[in-house]
Amino acid sequence: MENKFLVVIEQRNGVIKKSSIEAAYKAKQVSASFNYNVEAVVVGANVDDFSVLGKVGIENVTFIKNTELDNYSSSAYTKLLTEYVNTKGFEYIFISNSSFGKDLAPRLSAKLNCGLVMDCISLSIESDTIIATRPIFAGKLLMQQKLTSKIKIYNLRPNVFGMVECPEVAVSVTAIDASDLNLSSKTVEVKKAGGKLDVAEADIIVSGGRGLKAAESFNLIENLAAELGAAVGASRAVVDAGWRPHGEQVGQTGKTVSPNLYFAVGISGAIQHIAGMRSSKYIVAINKDKDAPIFQIADYGIVADAFEILPALTAEIKKIKQ
Repeated sequence: MENKFLVVIEQRNGVIKKSSIEAAYKAKQVSASFNYNVEAVVVGANVDDFSVLGKVGIENVTFIKNTELDNYSSSAYTKLLTEYVNTKGFEYIFISNSSFGKDLAPRLSAKLNCGLVMDCISLSIESDTIIATRPIFAGKLLMQQKLTSKIKIYNLRPNVFGMVECPEVAVSVTAIDASDLNLSSKTVEVKKAGGKLDVAEADIIVSGGRGLKAAESFNLIENLAAELGAAVGASRAVVDAGWRPHGEQVGQTGKTVSPNLYFAVGISGAIQHIAGMRSSKYIVAINKDKDAPIFQIADYGIVADAFEILPALTAEIKKIKQ
């Protein structure tokens, strides 16, 4: 079978990101409908373990290696991957819609002069054609798109497509030396808030809004998140007020998330926030206002004071864990 499908893998500090493994799994599923093989490509200085890709059925991996590319570089990654795609003749490219993919996918689309669907939440096959579904107008509508260009790029929303166990295959890695690349710029260091889960990849998120009244009240959110092994999220109003860092912001101007469980605490449910979290599997809303829009999309709603509910809920989870 020909290698017509390519999945671009994101690595951070030598570790392959979960969102990219999910994209690889979906690429493998879709490629089977066309009777094509999937190849994965990784750019970087070092990768600790390629076998995680074998667990989702990816047999062939190309590692484009440059010791100066330990961190992501827009210009370098775009140049290397454009050249590689043109050389190998791939027709379908899959990339996760992480911060990495949001930056890289449009650049590749421009350089390859090809079609791109961003933030896909569903892929289906009709008459040997991929139909991609994505939210538009802050999630109010869903658009179905069909790409007609020779090369097609699909940017997949993390935590939406899921993965199931499949027979593990041996991974064959082909290394390409890109040390002669003339870098116009270099990312020296990427700093991450110590020990914090990224809301974009978390399975559980506890988010707080203006209903918490003050930055100091977020200790209630943090306590619940700690017991659940969850990430802490925040609404735009909270971030704009300086209560929480922008990296925790969920919504249209923050991060789009799709966890298994999402707590919206003291968040009214403005459309801009809902656009970033409505694809969560289960949504629990806690708000004093019974008419808050968040209850319209919540699976479970608690009309109560968050300052009473959060300590009680945290205490009950502690008891269950013990």
